[in-house]
Amino acid sequence: MKKLFMLCLTLLLALAVAACSGKEETGTGTDAKEDTGKKSDTVTVYSPHQTEVINPIIKEFQDKTGIKVELVSSGTGELLNRVQAESANPLGDVFWGGGAESLEAFKSHFEAYEVADDAAIPDAYKSSEDLWTGFSALPMVIMLNKDMVTGDDVPTSWEDLLDDKWKGKIAYADPAKSGSSYTQLVTMLTAFNSQNDGWDFAKEFVANLDGKILSGSSMVYKGVADGEFPLGVTLEEAAYRYIAGGANVDVVYPSEGTSAVPDGMALIKGAKNQENAKTFLDFLASKEVQELIVSEFNRRSVREDVNAPEGLPATKDIPMVDYDFNWASENQDDVMKKFQDLVIGK
Repeated sequence: MKKLFMLCLTLLLALAVAACSGKEETGTGTDAKEDTGKKSDTVTVYSPHQTEVINPIIKEFQDKTGIKVELVSSGTGELLNRVQAESANPLGDVFWGGGAESLEAFKSHFEAYEVADDAAIPDAYKSSEDLWTGFSALPMVIMLNKDMVTGDDVPTSWEDLLDDKWKGKIAYADPAKSGSSYTQLVTMLTAFNSQNDGWDFAKEFVANLDGKILSGSSMVYKGVADGEFPLGVTLEEAAYRYIAGGANVDVVYPSEGTSAVPDGMALIKGAKNQENAKTFLDFLASKEVQELIVSEFNRRSVREDVNAPEGLPATKDIPMVDYDFNWASENQDDVMKKFQDLVIGK
């Protein structure tokens, strides 16, 4: 009897210890998440931005906050597809970069967050649902190498890119991999929307690329600056960085009009380092960083209290198309399919 009593007592004690241990490890979902957030000193950032933009901003953020940034770099399309593929178990915390319409198309994978300085940012540069916020306003331009393009050959319009003399000599990135390239495509479609919704122009443009579609947006401005291509379709800020650096290049704002869609930043849904992610987004939208991108990278700030880069034309003086942001986002899959059909000759 005594042995039986001791055995029962041992079993009861073991069960009690196991129950307490399980309770301590599991806790409530909210408590567990908060504990993880407090202990975390990292934030994982997915970004298609170039290193010359990323590195000084990340260094300043790490120095100010002590939060370590783990960076994953690739093209906008590849990173957005990665976010989608990881949705059941997010490995990233922040998405930083890429055309805002591309982020809007993937908005179901982002979580609403209003940055600390939201009031300084016009509605045109942020999601109506707070699912993304603009980082900078980005006019699209034609970039040219002044050693290779002179006099009357200098293009003044999108239509000039259809000239036979430029066949195979235009640098343009694959819009399936580059968010800025997708914006450029929709900008051109909009400029020629009276011609079969712009697809007549797009067909001729793709034909004049002669199969030379680049795998990343950085290859466009580097290719023009290095003399690999005389012309390229790219971001204003990328071209002006080369001008500021002494490269013999120039930009053209096409006479039919361009666009200045912002690149965006967003909180990835289910982010494991959510509080650090919010701190990082607040930092990117701060006046300090927005002034930095103007002075160092010739980017136009999305904030109303930050002036345009010195030497650049005022936005109001640049011809603009009536860019339909919602249409660009909602029809991205269809636009990409039609573009790929043109590439393969369908």
